[in-house]
Formats: sequence, structure tokens, C-alpha cells
Amino acid sequence: MLKDADTIVLPRLRPAEVGAEDPWGEGRGAPGGEGHRSAPGVGPAGPHRPPAVAWLVPALLMAALSLAGAGAPGLGRDELATWRAATASWREAWSTLRGDDVAAAPYQLLMRAWVELFGTSDLALRVPSMLAMTAAAALVGVLGARLFTPRVGLLAGVVLALLPTSTRYAQEAQPYALTVLAAVLATLLLGRAVDRPTFGRFAAYGAAVLVLGLCHVHGLLLLAGHGWAVLAFRRTVAGRWLVAAVLGVLPAAALVRLGGLPGAPAVRVPDLAALAAAPRELFGVAALGAVLLLLALFSLPLRSSAAVFTAWAVVPPVALLLLAQAVPVWLPQGLLFTLPAWAVLAAVALARAHLVCQVVVLAAIAVTGAPAQLALREPDGHQQGTRQLAAIIERGMRPGDGVVYGLSDAGGGRAGRNLVARYLPADRRPADVLAQASRDVVGLRPPTERADVAGGLRDTRRLWVVRVGERADPLHGIAGEKERVLRTTYRVAQVWRPTGLTLALLVDEDAAV
Repeated sequence: MLKDADTIVLPRLRPAEVGAEDPWGEGRGAPGGEGHRSAPGVGPAGPHRPPAVAWLVPALLMAALSLAGAGAPGLGRDELATWRAATASWREAWSTLRGDDVAAAPYQLLMRAWVELFGTSDLALRVPSMLAMTAAAALVGVLGARLFTPRVGLLAGVVLALLPTSTRYAQEAQPYALTVLAAVLATLLLGRAVDRPTFGRFAAYGAAVLVLGLCHVHGLLLLAGHGWAVLAFRRTVAGRWLVAAVLGVLPAAALVRLGGLPGAPAVRVPDLAALAAAPRELFGVAALGAVLLLLALFSLPLRSSAAVFTAWAVVPPVALLLLAQAVPVWLPQGLLFTLPAWAVLAAVALARAHLVCQVVVLAAIAVTGAPAQLALREPDGHQQGTRQLAAIIERGMRPGDGVVYGLSDAGGGRAGRNLVARYLPADRRPADVLAQASRDVVGLRPPTERADVAGGLRDTRRLWVVRVGERADPLHGIAGEKERVLRTTYRVAQVWRPTGLTLALLVDEDAAV
């Protein structure tokens, strides 16, 4: 038995402020600290109503960067298809639901309604994407603040806004920005659903998944990351999550079953060159991908709340690469919905540093991405000098000129026809001498051309050739019979190569240029 003199008095310990999974003390300041989070890796940890600065600053920055120079680049090939679909009659627009590219129909119908209200200028066509990316930056701020701290939310939203690809696809009349927004919204609603598993919250999550799939089917790869996080941290709600996810996937799955994947690439298995180019295509600058990956590595193992973002960032690319071994689905821009996850993971690590260091890193991201930001606002900033090509034809065209397109090109001749129709007035447009219809219906179906090429070109002394891609020989691969007739009847007088395109002027042997 111990005597009184030998009694040891132990001091009362205060509740631990930093848990084993929170060595940097990020739980301080959040209601209930680390213990407030009921669903590690999925549910909310921070305030349910983050301060306005966490979402307002990213939204304003993203809106400013999206608007700056948004009307300067000409519409690219895929944007021209959007324009053609948006300017078709409602009857033609609905016909896309029976076409080969039916998976793109929801976005095209949305744009058809949009132009009815706001017009068809290049800027007007891009405004829905600008609004979507601005909202995505704001929601990333909200999501980062809820799962971490308001500072993490603010930094994550700013990082996302500074990435060149965020601006690039905010200024693109394509569904990628809407897909990013839907992915952020679905992840935010997933956190709410697993934190308080009610029918209404899972129904809202399922609705967000439905919108995600209708925007772009590649976005549904996010569910692989969501499923991993749910199984790892909240298995008790896994059944309800699975039901909501499956019901949300069904509409997009039906569209893919009817018409295939939207814009599926021709190459089934990406080679090493395609894989090496993926970081640049995803982040805009390969160096920015390296910076975000390095920052993300510091956040992965130190906080369980990062798990959902880790799964969001890593699992979809791996799943896409595995799928690409069997079906042609490799499309780097289809992974743009992972950008918010990379931004949040980078912000988690960055928030641990001193304020001066945070400012320096953000400035470095901005400076590194500045050349890409400036380049995408050039007239050929969307990788194709469409306006430049049209201007060359308009300056050099003479009465009686004709034009032909390469059916073997990307888009099957649709891109060239859409380009000429978009940027050349009807009275300054060469005749489409081989087309059997007045125009390609909604820019989505393969154009029908005359089988009698020589007969179609009869009495055409000068001929413009529009090709997609920068080609050394403007006639090579244009089509078997067409190429033979063009080479034997005409000579190439002049060739221009605007970015991503080739334009040639052909004249017959007796004509003057």
C-alpha cells in the first residue's frame, strides 16, 4: 500500500485539440473540431454556412477571367457543331435524339433554347459555360470550407480559377464547364446526404448525378470515386448511395446505348505520347500539373476529409485508362471534372503554410499559366484559326468559285462546311459544288455528296479546298475518286495553313489565279 507521501497527483488533461488524423490542427475553429465530422472523408467538418469570402472571391475571379477576351477566339470545330445545332429549327434539333450522336443531344437542346433568348454571337454561345465555371469556382469554395476551413475553401476556389483550362473551357461552347459544375454539386450533395441520410438528400444527389451524366457521360466516372469514399467511411449508407447513383445514371446510359459515346476518340488504347500530353491538356501547362500534384501529395495522408477529393482526383483517370483498353473512350478533356478535386487537395497543403508563402504560390501559379491564358484569347486560341481561314476566302474569292471538303477529315467534312457557313456571308461564299443538299442538317449528320465528282466540278475554274488539320499536301487523303479528279483537273495555286486547318486554292490548267 502506498503511503500518502508517495501519492502521485496526475493533472487533468484537457480534451485533445488535434487528433491523430489532424496533425496540422486544421480542425481548430470548426464547430466541434475534428469530432464534429460525422462521416470522415465524406461528411462536413467545417461551418455549414461558410463566410462569403470563401466563395465570393473565387466566383468574382473566375467570372473576370472568363469574360476577358471571351469573344476573341473563333469558334473551334466542336463549337461550330454546337452553333449549327443551336441555330437549327426545333424540328431538326429534336431529330438529334435519333441520330448517331444522341448522347450530345441534351446539351444541344439546351443551347437551342439559349440562342432563342440570347442570340448566336460567339460570345453568347459561350456564356452558359462561363456561368457554369463561375458557379463551380464558388461551390468549390463552399465545399472546401465545409470539409476543412474557410481558408482552404478560398484557396481552392482561387487555384481552380487560375488554371488556364478553367478559363479555356469557360470560354468554350461545349458541355465541359457544365460537367465540372455538376461534379462539384454532386460531391457537395453527397456530403450532405451521408451526414444526414434522408430520402430528400439522396434524391437531390441522384438528380445531380443525372445532370452530370447528361452533360457528358465521362463525368459519371466520378461515381467510382464517390463509391470508394462511401465504402471506406460510411458503409451503412452504401445501399442508399448505390440506389441514388444507379437511378441517376440510367438516362445517360440509355442515350449512350442508343447513339454511342459523344465525341469518342478514334484511338482505343492511348500510347505513351498521349499519356504524356494528358497533364498539359488537363491543367493547361504541364508544370502546373506537377505543382498541383506535389501539393496534393502533402494533403493525402494527413487528413481523412481529403479522402473524397483523393478519390475524385485519382480514381476517374485510372478508371478511364482501364476502360480505354477495351473501348475507345480516352478523352483527356473528359477528365476536366477532376480539376476541382486537385484544386482542393492543393489548397489543403497550401493552407498550412504562412500567408506570405500562400501568396507566393498563387502568384507562381498565375505567372506560370499567364502565357497559356494569353494564347487562348488569340483569334486561333481554340486551336483552329477558323476566322482567319474564312477571311482568306472572302478576300480572294471570285464569282463562280467552288469549294470542296475532306470527308475523311475529323468531323467528316462537317467542320469545314460549318466554318464557311458561320463566318462567310451568303453572297461571299463559294458554291458547295459537290453537296446534294443545300446544307448539312444541324451539322451532325454526314453530308451527302455527288458520286459523279467530275460532273459536279464541270465549269468550275477555281476551287477552294478546306481541310481540318495542317497538311503538307492539301489533297492527300481527301477521298479516292475526289482526289484523283482534283489532281488530274486542277493544279494547286496557293496553300495557307491557319492554326489547325489547311486551305488551298486550285485552278485548272488554263485559268489565271
